[in-house]
Amino acid sequence: MASVSLEGIGKRFGATPVLQGVSLDVADGEFLALLGPSGCGKSTLLRIIAGLEGCNAGTVRLDGQDVTELPAKARNLAMVFQSYALYPHMTVRRNIAAPLELRRLSAWRRPPLPGALLPSARAIRAGIAAEVAQVAESLGLSALLDRRPAQLSGGQRQRVALARAMVRRPAAFLMDEPLSNLDARLRGEAREEIVALQRRLGATVIYVTHDQAEAMAMADRVAVMQAGRLLQVAPPQALYDAPASLEVARFVGSPPMNILPARIGLGGRVEVEGVALPFHGPACPGPRLGVRPEAWALGAEGLPARLSRIERLGAEAILHAALAGSGTVVTVRLAPEQAAGLSPGQALHLTPRAAHLFDEEGLRRPLHATLPQHADHG
Repeated sequence: MASVSLEGIGKRFGATPVLQGVSLDVADGEFLALLGPSGCGKSTLLRIIAGLEGCNAGTVRLDGQDVTELPAKARNLAMVFQSYALYPHMTVRRNIAAPLELRRLSAWRRPPLPGALLPSARAIRAGIAAEVAQVAESLGLSALLDRRPAQLSGGQRQRVALARAMVRRPAAFLMDEPLSNLDARLRGEAREEIVALQRRLGATVIYVTHDQAEAMAMADRVAVMQAGRLLQVAPPQALYDAPASLEVARFVGSPPMNILPARIGLGGRVEVEGVALPFHGPACPGPRLGVRPEAWALGAEGLPARLSRIERLGAEAILHAALAGSGTVVTVRLAPEQAAGLSPGQALHLTPRAAHLFDEEGLRRPLHATLPQHADHG
């Protein structure tokens, strides 16, 4: 396997910038997810790493070697596409074997040409067959080797695409939204399979997705992209707990973080809608307070609000409440028993147990909680 290093990658389509100075290091054996909305440049970045797309600026290195100008076939990287890109007329066995046959057998030695009958060609094909059988067994495909793609489920086709990538023993795996065509149940199963496979192989994986749950559940680190820029790279929990900017805070988390205009009062006390909250922060232009839905506490004091709607989702309840001062609707995540006695129209008081402060430019600023230990969390 190999490390991947990107330095100052820039890409334009005509006059439109798609990537703007992206620098990123992926360690040997690391699973890194590129996360961002559609059109943010993450798939283009993956194609540049693969050599399927050129860049206008910057350097791509594999294991320290500059491969920026090398064609895709010289990079020893395996790409798994959203559409799986399987050959419909070939069996599973032939689909998996295809990259090895192209690499090891000259056109003269492939059926139906006479060179296929040579002992050397037969020996090469026997070796390929053994490697295909081994990879197929590891992915539970042994019983499907003689079927064609049309006879497979979406999850099975996804595993065939993985097997075809694995059999090449690439330096790294590049995956472009490989699960987006699967239903929710199959996506969950396939996520587990890919992570288990990556751990077993010690493989370097760069995985593109717009699904934050997928990125957070699978990756060692997540790189958040927006509008061609890299916003933050961090382990999933660190990304959630300490977003570097308002852009990251809004994108990571479901329901999304509540963002409220704030004021820094005397002594640095944070105020929202004229109510002093249990936090102190530095004076900064245009302060905004970010509160995760699960960070709100209901009590006798805090921001007055009126409950407008409750989503009872079994394992949790999501409250939608309008703040009395501005009418801004905030979301509150509670355990079902905490929401049992609540009903729409009810008056509430909300206090954040934890929060994030962002300045006018959207950068996270230090915030110190002063919430007493005996505060009512219920």
